[in-house]
Amino acid sequence: MNNGLQVVSIAKSYDKRVVLTDVSVSVGRGEVVGLLGPNGAGKTTCFYSVMGLVKPDSGRIMLDGEDITKLPMYRRAILGLGYLPQETSIFRGLTIEKNILTVLELSEPDKAARQRKLDTLLEEFGLTRLRAAPAMALSGGERRRAEIARALAADPSIMLLDEPFAGIDPISIADIRDLVKDLKRRDIGVLITDH
Repeated sequence: MNNGLQVVSIAKSYDKRVVLTDVSVSVGRGEVVGLLGPNGAGKTTCFYSVMGLVKPDSGRIMLDGEDITKLPMYRRAILGLGYLPQETSIFRGLTIEKNILTVLELSEPDKAARQRKLDTLLEEFGLTRLRAAPAMALSGGERRRAEIARALAADPSIMLLDEPFAGIDPISIADIRDLVKDLKRRDIGVLITDH
């Protein structure tokens, strides 16, 4: 499989404590895969290895056929690895428009194309009327929609969702399920970590 994410035989130890041994997982475009297990099972270490926050001791991590094992997080993002953290990640001092433009300015060199994509994302996520609103003034749902729009601005091929169901209400759970279905429909692979 050249399209998507491949984690091949990664291992990680901290001093003498073995956390991961020969872990492999693959996520194709349009697939949804979960890293599930109890606390201490190594889910977070595996997830952080994919993101580039933790360097595995051995093994490889491939994205769309390219070895990204030693690349920093920002390079992985440029190559198509998206990340939606569990905690709030919006830039609170910026407007919604500026939040999304921070990503578009890195991924889309043409100013007119950037503006079209911004307008499309704002419309798609019901944020057009809030485009000039400061992020700190948003409701929880509006903030989450802005974070999703910002994550999609980079055109990821794979999206990492870190414990998206942790500590949220039933309505938000339904929203996240809809998000996962939408990512799948867009042919974006999804890797979810959860308990």
